[in-house]
Amino acid sequence: MDEQVIIEGIVSNIVFHNSENGYTVFTLETIYNENSDNDDDIACVGTIPGINEGENIKVTGSFVVHPAYGRQLSVLVYEKTIPTTEKGIERYLASGVIKGIGPKIANKIVSKFGADTLDIIENEPEKLTAIRGISRDKAISIGEMFHEQAELRRAMLFLQDYGISPVYSLKIYKRFKENTLTVIQKNPYVLADEIFGIGFKMSDSIAEKAGIAKESPFRIESGVKFVLNKEAANGNVYLPIDILVEKASELLLVAKENIENTILQLNITKQLWVENDEEKGKIVFLNSFFYSENYVAKKLVELSLAKVSQNEDYEKEIDNFEMINNIHLADNQRTAVSEAMKNGVLVITGGPGTGKTTTINTIIKLLKGEGYEISLAAPTGRAAKRMTETTGIEAQTIHRLLGVNFISDDRKKQSFDKDEDNPIETDVVIVDESSMVDIILMHNLLKAIPYGTRLILVGDVDQLPSVGPGNVLKDIINSECIKVVRLNEVFRQAEKSAIVMNAHRINKGEYPVINEKEKDFFFMKRFDSENISNTILELVTTRLPRYLKCDGKDIQILAPMRKSSLGTICLNTSLQEKLNPKDTYKSEKEFRKIVFREGDKVMQIKNNYDMTWKIFDGKRRLIDEGVGIFNGDEGVIERIDNDNEYMEVVFDDSKVVKYDFTQLDELELSYAITIHKSQGSEYRAVVIPIFQGPEMLLNRNLIYTAVTRAKELAVLVGNPQILYKMIDNNRQVERYTGLKKRIIEIKEVALS
Repeated sequence: MDEQVIIEGIVSNIVFHNSENGYTVFTLETIYNENSDNDDDIACVGTIPGINEGENIKVTGSFVVHPAYGRQLSVLVYEKTIPTTEKGIERYLASGVIKGIGPKIANKIVSKFGADTLDIIENEPEKLTAIRGISRDKAISIGEMFHEQAELRRAMLFLQDYGISPVYSLKIYKRFKENTLTVIQKNPYVLADEIFGIGFKMSDSIAEKAGIAKESPFRIESGVKFVLNKEAANGNVYLPIDILVEKASELLLVAKENIENTILQLNITKQLWVENDEEKGKIVFLNSFFYSENYVAKKLVELSLAKVSQNEDYEKEIDNFEMINNIHLADNQRTAVSEAMKNGVLVITGGPGTGKTTTINTIIKLLKGEGYEISLAAPTGRAAKRMTETTGIEAQTIHRLLGVNFISDDRKKQSFDKDEDNPIETDVVIVDESSMVDIILMHNLLKAIPYGTRLILVGDVDQLPSVGPGNVLKDIINSECIKVVRLNEVFRQAEKSAIVMNAHRINKGEYPVINEKEKDFFFMKRFDSENISNTILELVTTRLPRYLKCDGKDIQILAPMRKSSLGTICLNTSLQEKLNPKDTYKSEKEFRKIVFREGDKVMQIKNNYDMTWKIFDGKRRLIDEGVGIFNGDEGVIERIDNDNEYMEVVFDDSKVVKYDFTQLDELELSYAITIHKSQGSEYRAVVIPIFQGPEMLLNRNLIYTAVTRAKELAVLVGNPQILYKMIDNNRQVERYTGLKKRIIEIKEVALS
């Protein structure tokens, strides 16, 4: 890339413009001499919202060479400049920049007002009525359009002075319009609440440039909310006030007394919820989490107390089912089936091989036999797809069951079609992989389940908890207020699997039995990162594909962490080189040091509620469409269009999604993923690197979850002593959640 240059010129041709993100391809006619006819034309690309043909513009950027289109100027910063000559003004107006003014009208206006034309349009538009064909209403309309463009121009220039990129500048202007300058100067921390993608740190940087004091109440309020949101990403629904004050003080570098006073003030103004806990003292919630916990507890108790069946004994029905279907249910499976028929809410939990699928299929058939309508759901597309395969009934993601929507105004708001006023029309809702469901999603699900509808939650409580805030399944079980059936008998067929056997051994704190012939669980001892990495590459590229007769992309690497030489970032780079190497026939795009290539496995790493998806049949005919792609969804890059700056990804549930290049921070390569990200998924084979790392990651819960993701083969590569250390470490990071306590309290009140 060449050094930066500054060039001024006139936008002579807009080749392509994306109104959503401002990405523009245009030709710039450079200005060397106002009266010269020999100006050069330069092809320019970049995020430049709101420009029009005929406008004067000054751009700063670097020249790059495009493989198809040759030399282009990649624009980093731009500034609109108003034309000052009559010729320039007429050309600007004739371009159609203002609706209602074409070449003829532009000529008449400039002939009448000369170099004062633009000043007249902005400040005295009624004078335009002197031009034949321009009424008073049209004149006022022309003035308003010009004024709006001037506001955008001023806002973009103003925001660039604060180091805000054009992409975010456009988002900010769309949200605040003519109030943009006031917002930035008074309280830029509003941006963290209102603009998707702008967090506290960016707002804080803007505030510093705006001269806002470190002790500003706006800054402290935003910093406190930032800490609570950051902790929510670690699973915490609330924080004890002393921990919150400590973390906020480290972030803000202001007196703890100021932070405490701000928290109490936010509580008074109902922006945060503070309550007293017998064990932890004052605890602080973001409002949404407080209301979600309370609602979930109340609704679960209500549903659980509902009378859903007149029959108290289903033993005969279960006996008949066993005889007709030639199966034999274990005692706890029979109990689960019976309780499902009688209870408003039931939790079924158990590890691999304990018959959860058989139990659920039995429940479904018996309920259907009684005429009940059943809806199946799971937190992820992959889990929903597996549920469909095992039950023969279509399952949906919870988001799709609820009909997720997004208020598309660049604010972080989601809504659902289904709620108390428009509930799910079904008799029974069965949710698989429910350990993955966080408190916010459970809140929205329960809002859509009317009184009298049964809820059956299925999951393995010993797996990792949800990525989002809360520990919902565990809290429900530990409350001992909701009916729970534990499936703990491993069936003979499952016992043949070393994966199942060793998963249960690990869960009980016992070391696995490894490397037995003709089994499906192996440990390859390697003691340094280079050997571990090389062995993983060999397994994925040659040994396992040959053994399983599959493609290397069918094998999933599950690593404890992202960083380090054996983290997902490094492993993905190495695996991509082997499994999907550079090829002249494959388009690729580099984004923030990640090379995306056609054919790559990728994963969505954040919820995007307004991302449009489409599903096509074999003949590319549209059969379904909607919005919403979610954290953990996996797919393959089908197409990269560098000319039009977008990428198409086909996800596991056949959804086709088009990503603008500015959205690529929502994707990462997924040949290797973290064990946390694998929740709810099942793979033919998994390879797990075992190496030294932070103690909080080297625990039993993590390795148990990783092993249970394997369907046909699990291979662990690394130091066996580290594996034993993980199994011995049964300490789990405490999550600050209050659901268990609230369920108990509400149940006591309901029964009193």
